[in-house]
Amino acid sequence: MSNIHMAGPSITKVEEEIVLDALRNGWYGKSAYQYVELFEKVFAEYHGRKFALMTPNCTTAIHLLLAGLGVEEGDEVIAPDCTWIGSVAGITYQRAKTVFADIDPEHWCLTPKSIENAITPNTKVVIVVNLYGNMPDWDGINEVCNRRGIAIIEDAAEALGSSYKGVLAGGFGVGSVFSFHRTKTITTGEGGMLLLDDEALFSRCKFLRDHGREPGTYFNTEVTFKYMPFNIQAALGYAQFLRIEELVSKKRSILNGFKKRLSGIPDLLLNPEPDGIVNGAWAPALVFGRSHGMTTAKALIELSKLGVPSRPFFYPLSSLPAFPGRMTEGRQRNPVAYDVAGRGINLPCALNLTGMDLDKISNGIHRMLGY
Repeated sequence: MSNIHMAGPSITKVEEEIVLDALRNGWYGKSAYQYVELFEKVFAEYHGRKFALMTPNCTTAIHLLLAGLGVEEGDEVIAPDCTWIGSVAGITYQRAKTVFADIDPEHWCLTPKSIENAITPNTKVVIVVNLYGNMPDWDGINEVCNRRGIAIIEDAAEALGSSYKGVLAGGFGVGSVFSFHRTKTITTGEGGMLLLDDEALFSRCKFLRDHGREPGTYFNTEVTFKYMPFNIQAALGYAQFLRIEELVSKKRSILNGFKKRLSGIPDLLLNPEPDGIVNGAWAPALVFGRSHGMTTAKALIELSKLGVPSRPFFYPLSSLPAFPGRMTEGRQRNPVAYDVAGRGINLPCALNLTGMDLDKISNGIHRMLGY
């Protein structure tokens, strides 16, 4: 049994002391949401956004924004075929149609062309996912969506610390979302954040977040959601935020450690970092070139035999039972998504990984591929 974990946070005395303060003192009057408001403020400022709303998780942050934008039945929302289901669940919640689009073979995100090919007269929003910390062609995507009058949501759940031409992930689209799940670079156990610049949209989303009541009252004018965070959760997030540079640096060192150790094996692709891109490297993803004859399923089995944990690349969502009847269209329309997902795995990204752990994982890949 391997003692190497796939994912997990780094918790120190900093987090313990701040969470303990919230536990002891954060219940009454203005203190009840003190850390929620503080975390929102510093997180927005760090990303160059005007407003932030913390939520119970990233899925609810996306849903809140879709609802705030007025997405409803009859609308279409474009999203990448390869991503976690949380990126698109809110579309179904709003009774809109999810339109799955193909990904780039190297950075695994949507492309301007794949978005353009998926647009119809009913398209209202595009959700662009910075998969595994990778960044897409944001200039091209902005051009297409601005020209076609389509709102962009940036799903930066996996991209804390990534940047595109000097702009941090979280700075794109009408709004951006982050995840603070147990596995993420910054964690609150569960948690999410919505970043916005438009004050009217911010006010609408804030209203929708807490049962549709007028501010400071118990007078409800709509039936909305209960997507409020809580103070202890936010205290952990704020404490983690104080260490953001350290935590992102550790994630990048894990990715670069794998790249160095696997550099002797040809025809492998790990999270790319081309000119103008900084990759926050939430999770190292490895796509085997065709020359290895290696599939995702085979790699998971062989690495497990060697005591090396791994998990599959995100499945094409159109292939899952959650979206019945979409596979045939998905395979035809999104061949890259199906191809990459069939040859890709995730390597461990836990923040407690050591150099010896990286050695063991990398040696297992060398043995499996015969190098």
